[in-house]
Amino acid sequence: MAKCLVTGVAGFIGSTLAERLLADGHEVLGVDCFTPYYARSIKQQNLAGCLAHANFSFAEKNLAADDLAPLLRGVQYVFHQAGQPGVLPSWGALFDQYVTNNITATQRLLEAVKDKPIEKFVFASSSTIYGEATELPVRETTLPRPIVPYGVTKLAAEQLVSSYQSQFGVPAVILRYFSVYGPRQRPDIAFYKFIDAIAHGRLLRIRGDGEQTRDATYVDDIVEANLLVMRANGTATGRVFNIGGGERASINHIITLMEQLLEREARIERVPPAPGEMRHTWADTTQARLVLGYQATVSLYEGLRRQIGWQLH
Repeated sequence: MAKCLVTGVAGFIGSTLAERLLADGHEVLGVDCFTPYYARSIKQQNLAGCLAHANFSFAEKNLAADDLAPLLRGVQYVFHQAGQPGVLPSWGALFDQYVTNNITATQRLLEAVKDKPIEKFVFASSSTIYGEATELPVRETTLPRPIVPYGVTKLAAEQLVSSYQSQFGVPAVILRYFSVYGPRQRPDIAFYKFIDAIAHGRLLRIRGDGEQTRDATYVDDIVEANLLVMRANGTATGRVFNIGGGERASINHIITLMEQLLEREARIERVPPAPGEMRHTWADTTQARLVLGYQATVSLYEGLRRQIGWQLH
C-alpha cells in the first residue's frame, strides 16, 4: 500500500481518481480549497465516497497560500489534479485566478516536494496547450501554441514541472488530457450542458457549424493513465504523454448520439464561435501506449450512456 496525495480531490477527475486509488488498497490524502468556480455542494457530493473510506483523509488547504510541508509527510505519489478550470472565463478580469491557481499553486507544490523522497509527481495538463495545431493528430513534439489564457497557464505550469524535474530531480510525468467527460463532469462543460438541454427540451446553443471535432476521453480512462504512471518504471519520468479517447467526433455527431440515447430531439440554436475555441482536437497516444501501456477502453457511445445515467439519476 502506498500513500498518495491527490490535489483537487473534490473535483470531477480528482475525486474519481481518489476513489480508484482507495479501491486498489492505497492510502489517500486529498486536498482541496473549494474555489467558487462552481457550487461547493457539488464538490462535497463528489467527496462522499472517499470520506466514507477508512484509508482516506482530507485537508482543506490552498496550494497557493498555505504551508504544504505537512501534507507531504510519508507521501510516495503526488497526483496534482488541482487547477482553475474553464476556457472562456480565463479571458479578462479573472485571469489572475488562473495565474494563482494554475501557475503559483503548481510552483509552490513543486517547491514542497523537491527535497522529498517521492516516487512520482503526476501533473494534469490539457490539450489546450496545443492551440490550433496545423497537423493532426497532435504528438507530444507538436509545438505548443495556446490561443486561450487557460492554455497559456497550463503550459507555464508544464514548464515549471519540467524545470523542477531537470534541476532538482523531481520524478515528474506530465499527462495532457483531451476533453474529459463522464460522471461528475462539471456543470459548465459542454457535454453536461448538451445533455441537460436535450433531456429537458431546452434550447441547445451550438457554437459555429458544429463540425468542430473533439477527441473526448472518458474519465475512467484518464484515471487509468494516472495509475499506469504510478506503476511505470523510470522510463516514464521526465516525459509528457497525450491521453485521449481514441474516437474523434464532431459536435454534431456527439449531439446525434445524445439524441439517440435520450430518445429526444435537440432544439438547436447556432451562435458564433467563442474566442479561443479550438477547431479540432485529436491526440496521438502512441507514446502513452508504448511507454505506459495506455489504451482507451470506453467508447464514446458507452461513455455518454454512463454520463447520462449519472446525470439524470
